[in-house]
Amino acid sequence: MAAITETDVRTENVPQTGKPDCAHIVKVGPGETATAKVLEARVMGTPLEALCGHVWVPSRDPKSLPLCKECKNIYEMYKSFNDGLNDTPGE
Repeated sequence: MAAITETDVRTENVPQTGKPDCAHIVKVGPGETATAKVLEARVMGTPLEALCGHVWVPSRDPKSLPLCKECKNIYEMYKSFNDGLNDTPGE
């Protein structure tokens, strides 16, 4: 009879490749701006995380893409609890 061994399972967030289907809203911490974070990620090639949890390395201008519905819903929820947020995340 074969012994059952534990398997070490590791998962990675693989950055998006290919043509993006929508634009995401970047998660930022206190004192950070999304613009600066995206610029740094583009220059350094580091992945970003969106409000919806999507992870990608930015490489294209997202202005021509529709906004991710899940990111938009999460932002709207944050906005309803925080008076200081702009109507749109890019403002």
